[in-house]
Amino acid sequence: MDWPHDPDSDEGSEGRRKYGQAIVAKKLDAEDFPVSTGAFVETYGDHPVRIDHEQVVSVGDIFEHVDDAEFDDFPAFHTAVGAAMREAGYWPLERDHA
Repeated sequence: MDWPHDPDSDEGSEGRRKYGQAIVAKKLDAEDFPVSTGAFVETYGDHPVRIDHEQVVSVGDIFEHVDDAEFDDFPAFHTAVGAAMREAGYWPLERDHA
C-alpha cells in the first residue's frame, strides 16, 4: 500500500518507537472531543499503524471494527479503539497468548 507517510517516520510511529494503539491515540487531543468516527476516518483513514515488527495496517482497517459513531471523550475513544484492535487480531500480545 502507498502510505501518505512512512509508518516508521516521526510522523508515523516515531521511528518505530510507537506501535498500535499509541499511534492512533496521538492523533487527537482532549480539545478535539467530541469527535465523530466518520470525520476521524475521513482525516486519518489512510494513515499507517504499525502493529508489530512485521505488520502495518491503516487506521481505516482498525475502524472497520469500531461500532460507535461518536466519542465524547478520550477514554471512550481509547477503549473503543482497543476493543476494535483486539477484535480484529491487531493486538499482538493477545495474539501470542491465544
